[in-house]
Amino acid sequence: MPPGCMGKFSSSFPFSLDIRRFPSSRFLSSNALELTNCASSAAEFVALCSSGRVKEAFQNFTSEIWSDPRLFSHLLRASTPGNSLPLGRQIHSLVITSGCSDRFVSNHLLNMYSKCGELQTALKLFDRIPWANIMSRNILINGYLNIGDLEGARKMFEEMPERNVATWNAMVTGLVKFECNEDGLGLFKEMHEAGFLPDEYALGSVLRGCASLRALHAGQQIHACAVKSGFELNLVVGSSLAHMYMKCGSMEEGEGIISSMPIRNVVAWNTLIAGKAQHGSPEGVLDQYNMMKIAAVKPDRITYVSVITACSDLATLGQGQQIHAELIKAGATSAVSVMSSLISMYSKCGCLEDSFKAFTECVDAEADGVLWSSMIAAYGFHGQGERAIELFKKMEIEGVEVNDVTYLSLLYACSHRGLKDEGLKFFDSMVEKHGVNPRLEHYTCMVDLLGRSGCLKEAEVMIRSMPLKADAVIWKTLLSACKVHKNADMARRAAEEVLKIDPQDSASYVLLSNIHASAKRWQDVSEVRKSMREKQVKKEPGVSWVELKNQVHQFVMGDKSHQYSKEINAYLKELTVEMKLRGYVPDMGSVLQDMDDEDKEYSLAHHSEKLAIAFALMNSATDAPIRVIKNLRVCSDCHVAIKYISEIKNREIIVRDASRFHHFKNGQCSCGDYW
Repeated sequence: MPPGCMGKFSSSFPFSLDIRRFPSSRFLSSNALELTNCASSAAEFVALCSSGRVKEAFQNFTSEIWSDPRLFSHLLRASTPGNSLPLGRQIHSLVITSGCSDRFVSNHLLNMYSKCGELQTALKLFDRIPWANIMSRNILINGYLNIGDLEGARKMFEEMPERNVATWNAMVTGLVKFECNEDGLGLFKEMHEAGFLPDEYALGSVLRGCASLRALHAGQQIHACAVKSGFELNLVVGSSLAHMYMKCGSMEEGEGIISSMPIRNVVAWNTLIAGKAQHGSPEGVLDQYNMMKIAAVKPDRITYVSVITACSDLATLGQGQQIHAELIKAGATSAVSVMSSLISMYSKCGCLEDSFKAFTECVDAEADGVLWSSMIAAYGFHGQGERAIELFKKMEIEGVEVNDVTYLSLLYACSHRGLKDEGLKFFDSMVEKHGVNPRLEHYTCMVDLLGRSGCLKEAEVMIRSMPLKADAVIWKTLLSACKVHKNADMARRAAEEVLKIDPQDSASYVLLSNIHASAKRWQDVSEVRKSMREKQVKKEPGVSWVELKNQVHQFVMGDKSHQYSKEINAYLKELTVEMKLRGYVPDMGSVLQDMDDEDKEYSLAHHSEKLAIAFALMNSATDAPIRVIKNLRVCSDCHVAIKYISEIKNREIIVRDASRFHHFKNGQCSCGDYW
């Protein structure tokens, strides 16, 4: 008998089972024995247990349980879902008192202890069962997996004298759960060769393993197995199949499987929505979400995270606010992942104070580090480094757990505010104070911080001396700093390192070309562009978006495709004249092509962000903030010009570029010209 089974029971459970109510079996009357065999009484007892009314079942059918101790299995089953360990122990005591030696009851005891996390107790009980069978061992395999002991589950599996389909299903599912995807696929193959047919959960798990490995061919073979087994239209298998195809880049096949399903539950819709998100289609995410609502399927927290993230990517504030209202009605504001996404959405739509409001209204904000990290990241994205540091210090005082994501957000905030000394201090304290080991992303933030501060040599030394292998991103970060500080020699070294890792990286060619153009080294510019042509590397065009009246308008440099292009150009021309009267001088150095000054000025005047801002000024209320997104970094000329425009038109203009947010107001920018 496990230690403590007959001891004092937990007062947290609503009642205790009184063993004294159980007379010795030899004193039971024949009437009681006959009652035990009464089918209607047993059915009522089982029904009470199934509905969780354990106390009522126990009180009303004491003699029946004593007469047929196999009924204990129903009590044990009722105690397992809520992990009611005190109740389970009391029932175990009664099983021993009754003298029950039924194998079925013993396995239910094993199951109860395993699911309540008491695996050691289950193992002791297992050692004392002389008739332990496959089911007993299957229960222990699941018990090991339940507490995260994959090796214990493997050992039990390998030592089993015989296995059934449940054994194989449990082990395959467990391996994939712990991301041993290749092992899971291998075991699935062994299972198939041994003649066992997988169930829907094993099929779903192994398909998720294929998705993680991007193993399309293996996934197609398992698809054939699912068809053969009759599981193709099963909700679990169908959703996993669609996810596998989408993750492997076969979007059409994935959508086709979802479309062929006779019934779509929330998992199927989430799979389709996630597929759209993975393929860079936030518009598709929102379309599918609207179709999901039309189909009267209730979204869950996974749905809300996906659609809020889509609103973040598109910076569609109006739609994001609408979804915020919907999730409040749905009672989803208690989910940390949802609220974290909401903080990020408001931040990326340029509404920093709304981010903070969402943060303060979070139910678990005081305890969950994810929410604090999201808010610190929001401050960093908006160049509010001091506020990010203040929140981090408050987080430490409150005793909220700090992790690697928190530090990444904090270092990013320091980098984008030029807080070099503070950033270095926090980087040094990661391991010493909080035991957080820096990842490559943390080193990238530090290279950015040093590079922006003009400490290019220190940044290069950090890359070459860090214990991790450098990737293309960290070298591009240094390359970008070389452009700002016009260090052509180091830029060439950094570009060479990037192109060793990714020969098709267009950004490195463009940055290197821009550095040469700034120094008027046109021959070098020509060589870089020739190399791009030979390697068929294409430069990403600059694109800007602005949302007006729930409609998103897109602009590219020199855009003449917009229906109001003539009016926009005329408006910009008048605006440029007024800007020049205030002191604006076009920055010809921002034009990285060899052309005359008149052409350069025309090119500057028609950058995509200027077109978007002009269109918004023409078509929005005079007191409404203008929010623009650009896929690339704002050039220095546009940055100066937008400051003038904000002052002339007395408008707040918020621009989100590839690097950060810029809040222009009264001729000033929140970045302090440091971006």
